Amino acid sequence: MSKLLVTGGKKLDGEVEVQGAKNSALPIIAASILTKGENVIYNCPSLSDVDASVNILRYLGCAVTRYGKTLLISCDGINRFDVPDELMRKTRSSIVLLGAVLARTGRARLSFPGGCEIGSRPIDLHLNSLREMGADIREKHGYLECFAPKGLYGTKITLSFPSVGATEDIMIAACLAKGTTTIINAAREPEICDLADYLNSCGADISGAGEGIVVIEGVGSLSGSVHTVIPDRIVAATLMSCAAVTGSKIVLNGIISSHLAAIIPTFKSAGCRIRISDGNLEITAPERLKSMKTIRTMPFPGFPTDAQAPMLAASCVADGTTVFVENIFENRYRHVPELVRMGANVKTEGKVAVVEGVNMLYGASVEAPDLRGGAALVIAGLCADGKTEIGGAEYIERGYECIELVLSTLGADIKKI
Repeated sequence: MSKLLVTGGKKLDGEVEVQGAKNSALPIIAASILTKGENVIYNCPSLSDVDASVNILRYLGCAVTRYGKTLLISCDGINRFDVPDELMRKTRSSIVLLGAVLARTGRARLSFPGGCEIGSRPIDLHLNSLREMGADIREKHGYLECFAPKGLYGTKITLSFPSVGATEDIMIAACLAKGTTTIINAAREPEICDLADYLNSCGADISGAGEGIVVIEGVGSLSGSVHTVIPDRIVAATLMSCAAVTGSKIVLNGIISSHLAAIIPTFKSAGCRIRISDGNLEITAPERLKSMKTIRTMPFPGFPTDAQAPMLAASCVADGTTVFVENIFENRYRHVPELVRMGANVKTEGKVAVVEGVNMLYGASVEAPDLRGGAALVIAGLCADGKTEIGGAEYIERGYECIELVLSTLGADIKKI
């Protein structure tokens, strides 16, 4: 088990390229199962979650090779429809494989997925939607046994919540279904658009991605394609938080500003100056942040739940009171007790967290509870007095590509031990 050791008090300076988006790469890798021929996926981050998805594809009989940030994927040799429990448990996003394997092979046998325990993320939206498309799905002994021997059929599906994962699963499955599939109350996240762009480049017929209604016209087959994964907006928000708590100025290269539209105003309200030009973002933080008043997490285009933990860490040293309302996951304040160990003044009740900013945090031995909570502890460690030892670094590695090297490049004192 690895740890991160952070010595606080260092100013950050310099430029860094924002990695490819984990939440785009994973469904795109899953969707490649539908294709024949070779796929070239550029800007694919090197993460444990991505490695888990790649290992599943290899188990299924696909050929996957990595060259730096590029993945070459060929699914012509797929010869299995089952995914073992030990592979499924590696990542929550593995559930998006269900629609892909079912559409390609007519069968799927998967265990329930793993991932961070940040609250209830029911997969009933996935299962009910695929059933509406004609799949026979049975739950036995912790496994999902799925059958669609005559293929899937297009239909109208109304989601009770704009779930990103369910929207992706339906989109993927519908590409090879017979007829038209319409998703009502679809998720609108940029990662949905990226998946649609990839699938359309493979020969799919998807319209409306990024809006509340997505329409997929089924096609006979898909071919491999070349695609570049969008930059990771949550990593960008995390690095902005790192600059904010240390009173620093840094430049993030390769961002898409519209993806950060709900995040940028929050940093501005905290007193940060932000300049955007030609896909680059420069953030200049004050010596001490101002409170951010109230932040409510919402589906896109609202404030992203994945950015809540990094922003909460930043608010711990802001001047004044910041209130967070977590509307997506009910168990997403697991990092708060660890921040309190470092001297933060945070009270939580239900979906609300009230943060009273303090003058200084103090280094301590803490444990990352999940991916974004781990990032929050790194942010806190950067501005804390003394050394912070963060256990559970494997959680952070699920979504951040060599975070210790990225921050060291900017001048932070951080290393993996």
